[in-house]
Amino acid sequence: MRLPAAGDAIRVEMTKWGGRPHWEFDALFLGSDEHGEWIGLTTGTSLARPGAVFVTETDQVGLVPRDAGWVATFHAPGYLVTTYVDMTTVPHWDGSVVHAVDLDLDVVRGAQGNVWVDDEDEFAEHRVRFAYPPDVVALAEASAAWVHDAVLHERAPYDGASSAPWFEVLRRQPTYDGTGARSASGPDRPDGVQTAGPPGAGPPA
Repeated sequence: MRLPAAGDAIRVEMTKWGGRPHWEFDALFLGSDEHGEWIGLTTGTSLARPGAVFVTETDQVGLVPRDAGWVATFHAPGYLVTTYVDMTTVPHWDGSVVHAVDLDLDVVRGAQGNVWVDDEDEFAEHRVRFAYPPDVVALAEASAAWVHDAVLHERAPYDGASSAPWFEVLRRQPTYDGTGARSASGPDRPDGVQTAGPPGAGPPA
């Protein structure tokens, strides 16, 4: 698998189970380390799904693991959360596009340090309504348990030290101006519609 080069424009395309469209957005490929591939979004970047748009309020770096069922987003100071992790199918790259299926559950660390699992009710409903296969249910539940424990106890890559250097990489990009030059451009993006919740490498369901 050939990955983008550092500084390349990439796109994240999330779907829901059954191919239903979900969050899509543009970002920058920052590089790789032992935890996976890192991407960056500047303040003011737009993320879109059918019927909603979210505009980032701080810089963010995202982590796309190579063999785990989640996608993590780390927020620069000044936002209501510091860490937002979407439980997903194992992400995969197709050239400059990364794909994953959002499985509803999220693990969140608030700005005050509180950690919780979000959208458990949505997961319980969707696993029945959309007939999630048993292995997908098991992946989502196991991923949420592992990530919650890692975030709660600040284990890498959720220790702060793992993500911090990638914010510096983002700020050193030639296109970086801190005002969000990258925006969503999917066909379902509406004008003037915003969500209010915290975004992950896709915002809340």
